Amino acid sequence: MAGEIPDLVALERTGTGKGAARQARRDGMVPGIVFGGDKDPLPIQIPFNELFKRLKAGRFKSTLWNLKVEGHEDVRVICRDVQRDVVKDLPTHLDLMRLRRTSRIALYIPVEFINEEAAPGIKKGGVLTVVRPEVELVCTAGDIPEKITVDLTGLNINDVVTISSVELPNGTQPTIDRDFVIANISAPTGLVTDDDEEGEDVAVDEVEVVGEDKE
Repeated sequence: MAGEIPDLVALERTGTGKGAARQARRDGMVPGIVFGGDKDPLPIQIPFNELFKRLKAGRFKSTLWNLKVEGHEDVRVICRDVQRDVVKDLPTHLDLMRLRRTSRIALYIPVEFINEEAAPGIKKGGVLTVVRPEVELVCTAGDIPEKITVDLTGLNINDVVTISSVELPNGTQPTIDRDFVIANISAPTGLVTDDDEEGEDVAVDEVEVVGEDKE
């Protein structure tokens, strides 16, 4: 289970409709709605500065939050949408969905690399190149892993770590069907082989780095 699910503090919003939403924005708040979980929708508002800081930090829409609203029980939610001003690109409204402990969701889980001292390639001066510091996994809301562990023991220069070579936490699976690279051990910069000196071409494995949404 992940160490700690971050809190997202909100206030219950009185009144609904465009007029109430505009008033919330004038008061420095961002209006929103919490839905799902076999309960009635709950209108909320979050201080603009707090929400903006969370959005700037990234992964807002792929993070599981512990929503705290005074007068209501804490509930786990995930953001389903953030509406923005078309000109200023600032948040104007957000939709949060309640989750049961058994709900299956996709989240980015950090990757931890261990036993670098036991990797011959690194001892020889090789460099650990991390392609994916996080991996998106499907898991249950009640059993989110804190991290994925990659053991570098025995890896040499030019060895590659792919998702299929990593033992994933129970009950999780990658959102990408194909095998993909997490990291590799590359040769030290400036390392020249005899073949290089003779002008022969040296084949280099290509690693595709896939861009990810930071929000």
